[in-house]
Amino acid sequence: MVALFVYLFIALFISFLCSIMESVLLSIPQSYLIVKQNEGKVWAQPFSELKMNIDKPLSAILTLNTVAHTIGAAGVGAQAVKVFGEASFGIVSAVLTLLILFLTEIIPKTIGARFWRKLTKPVYKIIKVTIFITYPFVILSALITKMFSKNDNENTTSRAEIAALASIGTEEGLFSSKENKIIQNILKLKNIKVKEIMTPRVVLATADENMNLNEFLKDKEYLKFSRIPVYSENIENITGYVMRQEVFEHLAEGNQNLKLKDLKHSILKVPNFTVLFTLWESLLEKKDHIALIVDQYGGVDGIVSMEDIIETLLGLEIMDEKDTVTDMQKFARDRWENRQVKYENIEKFNKDDQPEKPKE
Repeated sequence: MVALFVYLFIALFISFLCSIMESVLLSIPQSYLIVKQNEGKVWAQPFSELKMNIDKPLSAILTLNTVAHTIGAAGVGAQAVKVFGEASFGIVSAVLTLLILFLTEIIPKTIGARFWRKLTKPVYKIIKVTIFITYPFVILSALITKMFSKNDNENTTSRAEIAALASIGTEEGLFSSKENKIIQNILKLKNIKVKEIMTPRVVLATADENMNLNEFLKDKEYLKFSRIPVYSENIENITGYVMRQEVFEHLAEGNQNLKLKDLKHSILKVPNFTVLFTLWESLLEKKDHIALIVDQYGGVDGIVSMEDIIETLLGLEIMDEKDTVTDMQKFARDRWENRQVKYENIEKFNKDDQPEKPKE
């Protein structure tokens, strides 16, 4: 009778530990181990390596679990026949199956999945011992899996998964809805083209570079913008931009006759298919705030400012006290539609105003 319970206890206990180890190993995210590694936890780095090469610990755990189940079941069965007779073998097998199901599968795996944070460090130590005990089987398993596994390394995390994690964190109260919106927008920067957020050419406020500062000051339209593109001869030949603040400073110093080209800064030019993240990096590198967007033929398409990129990140329109229009692209579309309506009305008026041809 004692031997029966010894076999039963050893089998259930070892299998219980194996199930907890497996559950914790599969539940713990790599990001958690990296955080602990940055906090200076010594065990985090080797555990992270085990997580990256998960075949090794899994082989050790499953080998030990299988041995425990096999020897335990055989020992319990043999002892049960000795104690209760062969007629009890079926009942003992049924009871043992239920014990294995609940005590070595459902309960320990639930515990491991729910309390993996608290169990991470002790489980790591037990996994190390398990790998040492079953090392020959681990090596054999590694050789077999290597034959069937692909050589290419797949990404462990995708942008879509990070976006989903941010949404889950918002639902759990970790992030606010605004923080989640910013994270989602950052992840989209790689796919957004500059032409999607630019201020279109038709609504650009531009100035002739040969205009003097007095003439510039008289046009109130320029006062709404901190940086104004300047052109030579026509708008298709934008040569740079001037800063409103610098114009005011020179006016205050009495330099009214200076021309805009004397205060001109060079402007970054990028094609309209450039992704937003690339432009962001270029502007930061050049310590600039504005870029000229050109089409495939080199013609002016519009401009994008650092403010436009930040608005895309935040998911809202940043307006200062001089802004009168929030969405310049919508404003451009409205202007085009108004011109079309006006043109159609003129066409209709001209048609109605024509004298009717005399009937033959």
